[in-house]
Amino acid sequence: MSTPVASANRPVREVGPKQASALYAGRLRRNRIGLSLSMLAMALGLVALFWILGVLLYKGFDAISWSMFVESTPAPGSAGGLANAILGSLLLVAVSALVSTPIGILAGIYLSEYGSATRFGSVTRFVTDIMLSAPSIVIGLFVYALVVAPMGYFSGWAGSIALALIALPVVVRTTENMLRLVPAPLREAATALGAPKWRVSMSVVLRASSSGVITGILLAVARVSGETAPLLFTALSNQFMSSDMSQPMASLPVVIYQFAMSPYEDWVSLAWGGALLVTFAVLTLNVIARVVFRDKSKA
Repeated sequence: MSTPVASANRPVREVGPKQASALYAGRLRRNRIGLSLSMLAMALGLVALFWILGVLLYKGFDAISWSMFVESTPAPGSAGGLANAILGSLLLVAVSALVSTPIGILAGIYLSEYGSATRFGSVTRFVTDIMLSAPSIVIGLFVYALVVAPMGYFSGWAGSIALALIALPVVVRTTENMLRLVPAPLREAATALGAPKWRVSMSVVLRASSSGVITGILLAVARVSGETAPLLFTALSNQFMSSDMSQPMASLPVVIYQFAMSPYEDWVSLAWGGALLVTFAVLTLNVIARVVFRDKSKA
């Protein structure tokens, strides 16, 4: 029994059982080669990942101590910790999240519910996509020229603005995508009950996609938690404990960068400890985001 075989530029032709078997064997061989190469690439990536994590855990746990959480960054050759950097990172990320979250959610609601077919909505979406792919150091330079240079000094506020600009497009795009997943009959049912469009958007559509929106917020916070370049141009650093956002402020990524490049062993050890803290913080936020997203998909 012959089998019809077609190609892109040739008409259908009949082939015999032997030819069909040869074609199947060739396709099976190519499939196995592709799978083998994919598995090899995945194995190489996992080896590199576990190697990095292994070295980080080995050197980071040696630096973990109580003094790391209660003492400020030390001078070379003296005891100290990363308390000021931990506090600075928490303040910078918290303020950036407070700024980017409401703006990003409202912008995502506009793009999904009001401006999906308007020219302004298209321009906003295009600018958001550009900000998503913009290097963080460019955003840091932008905030430096816009805020730091006119004010004449570095500050935590400038660092929070830079981080907020990095987190904002993530929140906008995630919110828009999650709102678009809400079925149209849900909107129609709320409208049929006499609810205005703004209440439908805020009380029905946004509530139905709240888990996905929270996931986007957590992912945005996880992204900005390890940013170094924009903080070098905005918040700079501070060796002392400070919660004054109008002054230069220490942060874990900047302290890690400075201490890792230093010739002092105690500073390098603290850099490993700080890197471990940042890694666990980002990992925790990503795990929480995955769990929230999984619950959303099951619902």
